[in-house]
Amino acid sequence: MSAAGHPHIFGVRHLSPAAAWHLRQLLDRVRPRLVLIEGSDDADELISHIVSPKSKLPIAILAYTTDAPVRTFVYPLATYSPEYQALVWCQENKAKARFIDLPSSVFLGLMDRDDGTALLEEEKEKSKPAKETPASTQAADDDDQEEDELAPVVEEKPKRVSVYDQVAQLAGEPDYETYWERHFEQLRGENTYLNAARGYGAELRGLEDFSTRNAAESLVREAYMRRKIQQAIAEGFKPEQIVVVTGAFHATALGPELPMTDEELAKLRRRASKMTLMPYSFFKLSSQSGYGAGNHAPAYFEMVWNSFNENTAPGLPTLFLTSVVRELRATGTFRSTAEVIEGVRLAEAMAGLKGSLPTLRELQDAALTLLGQGDFAVIRESLLRVEVGSAIGALAKGVSQTSIQDDFYRELGRLKLEPYKTGVRRDLDLDLRENRRVKTAEAAFLDLHRSSFLHRLAVLEVPFAKKLDVHQDATTWAERWALHWTPEAEIAIVEAVLLGETIELAVAFKFKQRLDKSNSVAEASSVIRQACECGMSASIELARQTLQRLANDSTDFTALAGAAYELGLVIRYGDVRQFDAAPLRPLLEQLFLEGALALVGASNCDLAAARKMLVGINELNKVALDYTALIDEPLWIGELQKLARADHLNPLLSGYACALLLERNLISNDELAREVSRRLSPGIPADLGAGWFEGLAQRNRYALLTRLALWEQLDSYVGSLTDEEFKRALVFLRRAFGDFSPQEKHNITENLGEIWGVNKEQASEVLSQELSDTEKKKLDELSGFDFEEL
Repeated sequence: MSAAGHPHIFGVRHLSPAAAWHLRQLLDRVRPRLVLIEGSDDADELISHIVSPKSKLPIAILAYTTDAPVRTFVYPLATYSPEYQALVWCQENKAKARFIDLPSSVFLGLMDRDDGTALLEEEKEKSKPAKETPASTQAADDDDQEEDELAPVVEEKPKRVSVYDQVAQLAGEPDYETYWERHFEQLRGENTYLNAARGYGAELRGLEDFSTRNAAESLVREAYMRRKIQQAIAEGFKPEQIVVVTGAFHATALGPELPMTDEELAKLRRRASKMTLMPYSFFKLSSQSGYGAGNHAPAYFEMVWNSFNENTAPGLPTLFLTSVVRELRATGTFRSTAEVIEGVRLAEAMAGLKGSLPTLRELQDAALTLLGQGDFAVIRESLLRVEVGSAIGALAKGVSQTSIQDDFYRELGRLKLEPYKTGVRRDLDLDLRENRRVKTAEAAFLDLHRSSFLHRLAVLEVPFAKKLDVHQDATTWAERWALHWTPEAEIAIVEAVLLGETIELAVAFKFKQRLDKSNSVAEASSVIRQACECGMSASIELARQTLQRLANDSTDFTALAGAAYELGLVIRYGDVRQFDAAPLRPLLEQLFLEGALALVGASNCDLAAARKMLVGINELNKVALDYTALIDEPLWIGELQKLARADHLNPLLSGYACALLLERNLISNDELAREVSRRLSPGIPADLGAGWFEGLAQRNRYALLTRLALWEQLDSYVGSLTDEEFKRALVFLRRAFGDFSPQEKHNITENLGEIWGVNKEQASEVLSQELSDTEKKKLDELSGFDFEEL
């Protein structure tokens, strides 16, 4: 709408198909020479790439700081974004297009601001900005200004009940999105959307509390946009030849009021920043991903956009429900054409009660009733695919490419991985050993360098390659990867530029961040292993120093054992990974020593802690076996013997220590028989005796199965228990035998048959029978019983 001598101001809602369609109608009528669009004005150089035929939407403008602390924001664009359609119209009609909002450096500076110094002096008189947590900051996309969704978008936490929800309730709608769609997205008449959005934005401004921080920032932004409008007029563009596309909240504020002055502009805080384009996706655009950037159903609103342009709005319900049925059929659930027809009729009837065409809410209800037959689980996935969609954007190669993208593609070529950059998954087997059949060092270690590169991408959470199990025990030189390229991977690479200019620098920075925050030996040892896999010696050394510092103060047995095990794996990798593992050996010796000395003290624990300790004991025992020449193995054996003989420590761990000693042939048959007799004698509490046997049965089962004296003692022990004691023991014994193989259980029943003096095969057949339902129920009840009450 344009008054005499003023530009045409068109208020929009971001990602509104109706706004995009009505805006194009206005542009066709006005035929402006210049279109000014709300958005950071330093993005002008990206416009030609945004509207390029090679650009596939959705895409986004990404702005990010070039130094710490890292701040970022995105401007997502879909085909039905009004600002995108404005840019396309300008290209098609040879008109100029410009962005007119605050520069990205200022937006990012406002994210850092923790006081009011960045606001203009006159705005400070109107508002007292509160302190703000940077993680939740954004320039102006907040609960109080939903119609200004053109502002930078950041991830948000759930918010309080807003004025928009209250508006929906007063209108009798279930939610604000349904209210908006019914009252704005279905408008068709000339200027109906323009007038409705402008009036609605004005009403919102009347409710706004301009003492809040975000509202005050809006005033700053509006002053800057007025400055850009007046600069355009000063250049010679007649006001009536200018169309301004802005959030509906701002539409009435971009008139002849005073613009921002040079002095006021100089007072705004800034951060050094860069800007680029990146592919986006419907999922990231939707509220499903947690982003506040877009609407909740981008694929559906693309249908709405197409219906505007094809003048097929009455057919939208049929198209929507037919698409849901198509998705259902793809998963094996069939629905008839008649059900689709009835669904359309139901949606139209429900919408008719509101005097409108069906909204997404009515279509969802119709789908639930007719296609899901009342069960939402039946249609949930199909609805998600039709409403949110799977569209992923793309850009022409080299368009606004960041330095880390350049580095990624260079490495892809150097490592001969370009054929794997495909939408079809391909497996890649790597042999990390030197290939002596080639002439150059680069070719000799090609697979090793590939492995390091793929591990680096994994650290950066780039979903391009996933490491698979190769099922080769103790193999350090073989790896298998599944490679599958999607634009989502490129999005992750672009986002990683916030950590470093190259893949290697970004990974190093991420490792340093983790180590700076690390307060456990487990985390530090994990970084050492990952850094080794990434081939990053400097990060290995930094992690080694961190681990050594943390190990000096740690008494956590499980953490120390896990760290020693991780370090042992890294040292084993040394020759294959082509790095010097010598500096890690003294640290492994230290971790092993501290872990061994912590074993007995840590074993005075409850059952839950004991189960975690089993993992640590097993890991430390593997280190003892693999590095006998490096560590103090007699110390470890001595600590195991203390634990195995102790009566006051956790019986599960004592039994497990006994099993380890049995594996090493450090317990004779007579000694085992005496220990079994002592642990499983009448008078020993059932949970202690059965718990000890559970630990013993964790390892070397063949040795146990061949010792008939052990089973005689166990049989005698069980026979001596009272009913209540048997209940306690049964739970532990059931766990002990739960993961025995069928053949091992068969051997046990044969042993018992021999002990009882009956036919072994008959005993095995009887004891192997399935439990009755009543017996199973009683066992399940025992498993959840609190024996502390007995």
